[in-house]
Amino acid sequence: MAEEEEENPQALQSWQELVDQLYRFRDHYFESHSVENAGKKQQDVQEELERTLQQMEAIEGLPRTRARAMMLKGKALNVLPDYSAQAEELLSKAVKLDPELVEAWNHLGEVYWKKGDVSAAHTCFSGALGHCKNKASLQNLSMVLRQLPVSPGDEHARNVMDSVRQAKMAVQMDVRDGRSWYVLGNAYLSLFFNTGQNPKISQQALSAYAQAEKVDPAASCNPDLHLNRATLYKYEENYMEALGGFSRAAALDPAWPEPRQREQQLLDFLDRLASLLENKGKVKGKKLQSMLGSLRPSQLGPCGDGSYQGPLGQKVALELRPLSTLQPGVNPGAVVLGKVLFSLTTEEKVPFTFGLVDASEGPCFAVTVYNMAQSWGVLIGDSVAIPEPHLRHHHIQHQGKSFAFPGIRVETPLLLVVNGKAQGSRSQAAATVAYRAQSE
Repeated sequence: MAEEEEENPQALQSWQELVDQLYRFRDHYFESHSVENAGKKQQDVQEELERTLQQMEAIEGLPRTRARAMMLKGKALNVLPDYSAQAEELLSKAVKLDPELVEAWNHLGEVYWKKGDVSAAHTCFSGALGHCKNKASLQNLSMVLRQLPVSPGDEHARNVMDSVRQAKMAVQMDVRDGRSWYVLGNAYLSLFFNTGQNPKISQQALSAYAQAEKVDPAASCNPDLHLNRATLYKYEENYMEALGGFSRAAALDPAWPEPRQREQQLLDFLDRLASLLENKGKVKGKKLQSMLGSLRPSQLGPCGDGSYQGPLGQKVALELRPLSTLQPGVNPGAVVLGKVLFSLTTEEKVPFTFGLVDASEGPCFAVTVYNMAQSWGVLIGDSVAIPEPHLRHHHIQHQGKSFAFPGIRVETPLLLVVNGKAQGSRSQAAATVAYRAQSE
């Protein structure tokens, strides 16, 4: 049963205004502070919380045991990114006194999320929606669904699809809410990596992130948004945009080490790759000539005998072409054959990257292979044929560094022919992604 009317609605309204002001201070911090102050944000929010609590206590005439009063104080304590046991206690009491107090359910769910109890958070957000459909519960439920523990036999993709549905409903309730668009972007990002990396879905994720920034200036100051979008940019080999996103996330949250680490890892990868490509894997001239001289048409395997199957399952006749003649984008009807001069591994393991040269003795091309099993790879000296190669000329500039090289992207090792042999199904595995989705 809901609580009786508050004895002092003016005092209650004053508490509400103080808490709203506290959250405005946190969410719009960079509208009144420069990015250079990002390292002080959490301390400033902590100090603002302490002032808010003092001001709340100074207001008389409000029974502290009422559900709404406990909800407001619990909400105030929940403003920080860390778990608060006091917030959990107050919000738990508030929902027991007034089970229809949806805002209390939402904040209690966020507290459980911060505590690491994802199942309890899911129960809170679902319960809130049972009382009243609201965008905050839909946003949070969308995020929690992707984090729920999955038992053997369950399909994580089903939760991800449901996550997208919840985020879409939140957007429909208020198309001007930047947080809803951000959550939808994360849902699409997860869907992209769980359902075969459909380019249309990655574009939907990028569009949702862009819309979040368009409708809400505060979204541009969300470090999670920049890191998550940069993760997608990196996978799509939009390296300059990825580096910019990691750098922006690091600037907005200096205490969060991951963005700076990811930025440095990508810079190190590009640095090593560019050096190996330029030096052709440091393979000496005579050895290189010997390797290239051993290339034979028989090493094309199914790509040379007319049995290669195109993306629609049709038989495709392929023409052997030099790497230097490839055009940007997909090269239909073409196949290239070359020798592996080096391979490059990273901490993330994906993609598997190697350098390829052919008999035309042109530049060394970077080949990036995705969705491969961890045990899969190629060795220096292997002959590799790539049907209908997808070429991109990379030109990257970031913080005084520049990289330029030709790259061929291969979505699965199943498309490759190594030493005349097609690759079996064991060579393939699904890609994984690491991104952050906080409850705030």
